[in-house]
Order: sequence, then structure tokens, then C-alpha cells
Amino acid sequence: MDFEDVRPFLETHHRGVIATRRPNGATHSSIVVCGAYDGHAAFVSVYPRSQKIRNLRRDPNCTVLAVTDDWRQWAAIEGQAKLFDYSNMDVEEARVMLRKVYMACSHTEHPDWDEYDQAMIDQDAVIVLVEPERVYGLLR
Repeated sequence: MDFEDVRPFLETHHRGVIATRRPNGATHSSIVVCGAYDGHAAFVSVYPRSQKIRNLRRDPNCTVLAVTDDWRQWAAIEGQAKLFDYSNMDVEEARVMLRKVYMACSHTEHPDWDEYDQAMIDQDAVIVLVEPERVYGLLR
């Protein structure tokens, strides 16, 4: 199975879990709203000091697991996370990418894009893109 096999699934199923590594090697899991963006599993973290972001900054190895509402189908994407935020991107480039990732993780327009843009700035939002290295799951 490769990313193209699960991309359509990620485009319609946005409930997910991100698994990262704690400093002691234990797994940390967090619920995320995820999707497919530019050949990667993607999500946005609005809390840059969250445990998952701290873990990914230290060790980018992670797994994103997307599931159906009834948990009967799922796709897992293992790989290296790349983090993008206002500290490593041009402000306009970040604004555009945040909007695109939002759409990839929801397939709905935000009711007020200007409000969204400002909230992402205020919260120091972080875009996480996971480069697929291993992809597997149960898709019917």
C-alpha cells in the first residue's frame, strides 16, 4: 500500500490520532483533525507548546492514524514530520498554507477566513506534514 492508495480515504475521513515519541521513548498519542495535503498526511496544531509539537521538534518520527466514524476502516501513515509556522515561513506563505491545510482537513470553507487567519497568528499555529515512509491500513 502506498500514499496514493490512502489519499482518497484521508480526503474524506478526518478523525485521527498522532503518535509521537516522548523523551523517554514512550509513545504519546493525541487526537487530531487530519487530511491529505501535497502528498503528505497533514494536520494543524493550534497549540505550539503542546506535547505532540514538543515531541515532533525533538524527534520527527511519528504515525498518523485516520479512522472512519465507526472505527471499521483505518489508514496509518508512518514517517517524518515537517513543521511549518510563522517562525520559519513568510507570513503570507503561512497564511495561504494554513488555509489550504484547513481545507484538506475539513473540505469545508471557514465561515470567516479573516478571523481564521488572525486566530492562527494569535495561537502560533503549526502545520504538520508527515512524509509517508510506510503506509498500511484496512480500507474496504
